[in-house]
This record gives sequence, structure tokens and C-alpha cells, in this order.
Amino acid sequence: MSVDSSAQDGRAFETADPVSAPARKERGRADLRRTAERHLSEPAEGITTRHAFSFAGHYDPKNTSFGALLACNEETLAPGAGYDAHRHSETEIVTWVVSGALAHRDDAGHAGVVRPGMVQVQSTGTGVTHTERNLGGAAAPVTFLQMWLQPDEFGAPPTVGLRSVPEGDGLTLLASGRAGDDALRLRRSDAALWLVRAPAWAALPVLPAAPFRYVHVVSGSLGYRTVPGPQGGGRSAAAGDSVRITGDAFADPTAGDTGVELLLWEMHTPVQYG
Repeated sequence: MSVDSSAQDGRAFETADPVSAPARKERGRADLRRTAERHLSEPAEGITTRHAFSFAGHYDPKNTSFGALLACNEETLAPGAGYDAHRHSETEIVTWVVSGALAHRDDAGHAGVVRPGMVQVQSTGTGVTHTERNLGGAAAPVTFLQMWLQPDEFGAPPTVGLRSVPEGDGLTLLASGRAGDDALRLRRSDAALWLVRAPAWAALPVLPAAPFRYVHVVSGSLGYRTVPGPQGGGRSAAAGDSVRITGDAFADPTAGDTGVELLLWEMHTPVQYG
């Protein structure tokens, strides 16, 4: 808008100026995506993957990322199955195991097993080659969630962090790019990953605010209102579903009849190109 300088009492008189007028603030959204809507692929024998975003040979120009999140894959590896050696660089790879055990090994000398109740962050940095397999000798599949985040710190050597998460309900910070946070280190200064657990019918704890938030329901279910107040429509999400949240949407989240466990990405800027 333009301002009439003749205003003498501290009030500005607005005149029509379509060029400089500020854009109307967009209302927040809570975009629910069902697990069945994910692209299903079987990249190798014994591997089943559901992709939340464009991935590998599946490309949707309208669905390439959300916030700083580049991938969110639901993976199942049958006994004896896994990903052979492959390379990544300049990507934050975060893994949360739902059931079973995932064996990780890379050419930077890191090796470990990720089990339920543990989170792993691999900062691939200048480049690392790794394998991911169902733990040798396992009789059951391993199911895990793997998320890729764009870093804002580049050119560093690859690292891996692994930590156990205490049991119990509440809000737990798993990984963060903020200095001083007691969590695994992310090379993205304005992003954090939270674990949220709540018992049956309980309101979720107060969730961190951010311009971009991504919720993935790991187990159980939850209900919420699309926006605060009486205008917000009621929605429910079950295991495998996700919600892409902008602004103040996603109000009054409450656990379902068996409680809920979910992962929440807090992101303050989107993917940067160029």
C-alpha cells in the first residue's frame, strides 16, 4: 500500500496501490495424505517401499518436497533382504525402526543395528557408501521409516549418530540443528525432529510451532481439527498416514482409542534450489 503523508495524527491513510499492496496472509493448511496414496515400489526382491514424495523413477512435479523434507519412505525388508552398497551425498538421512532390526554399514567405518525405540541420523556430507539390510538371521521382516532432509551446511565429512529413546508419553526431541539442543545433530540449523506419544483419548502435548510441520503417524491413531476454532473440520489419521501442516492449522490433536505414536518435523524454511 502507499501512505498519505498528510496524515498528522499518527494514522496512515491507505490509497489503492495494487503494485505495492501486501499479499493477503494465506490461511494455514493441514493436508492429510493416506498411506494408500503413497507411490508403491519394489526396488529389489524382498523390498517394499511406499514413497510420500517423488522418488527414483516415480516423479510428480507437484510433489517433490515439503518444507526441507525431500523423502519419507515406509520400508519393509523381508528376512535376508536389503539394499546393497549405494552412495549418497549432502543429505541428512534419519531412520526410525517400527519393528524388527535394521543393520547399517558404511565405508566411513560406521556399523550398527537400529531397533525400535532408537533413532539414527546419517549426515552424508561429502559422500558415503552404505548398505541397509534386515539383520542377519532374522526370521521376521524389518519395517522402518526413512526420511531425507536437505542440509544447509555443506562440504563436511560424513557422520552417523545413534541413540535410544526413553519409553513413556510426551514430547521428545530426537534430532535438531540448533546449537545446544540435547539431541542428535542435524546439519540443518532451522529443523528439528520430535517424537510424540500419548495414551488413549489424551490431548497431545503442545507441539512446536513452525511455518512447515510434517506429521507421520507411526502407530495408533489421532483426531484433530483442520484449523483452530469452530470453523475447523474434524479429521482422523491412522498408522502410516501423514499431515502436511502450514501456519496454525492442525488444532486440538487428540490420541485415538489405542493411543498414538507419531514423528513431527519442525521446519522453518523450505528446500532451497540453486
